[in-house]
Amino acid sequence: MMNMYPPIVRVIQDCEAVCDHMVTHVGRMPDVQSRAAQLQLLRDCADVCALTARYIASDSRFSKESATFCADVCEACAAECMRHADQASQHCARVCCNCARECRAYAMASPYVSPRPGQTFSPYWYMVPTM
Repeated sequence: MMNMYPPIVRVIQDCEAVCDHMVTHVGRMPDVQSRAAQLQLLRDCADVCALTARYIASDSRFSKESATFCADVCEACAAECMRHADQASQHCARVCCNCARECRAYAMASPYVSPRPGQTFSPYWYMVPTM
């Protein structure tokens, strides 16, 4: 099936990659014992991002529910990462916030309707509210 959602799928996959990287990065830090909550949220965020990206890419009937859950987990991960002053955690927080914002927009959008002949197709259709 042709992927009709490349912009949001890429955002979610980027978040997954950053969180996966952060698990390794934080695991090597000297204060890893005090970052147990961050490590768990990073793992959870990477896992839910992977599933959500697959659901959206395959046009699963659960994609919107998954996107809402993904946004919730990304927001929790971002909040925890913001508590840590290191540059990598701050970057991860920004990436997670962006992913949460995109997932919420996708989850709240109307279902996709193919453009009629003569209409143009926007790859960002999920961000445009319908009237």
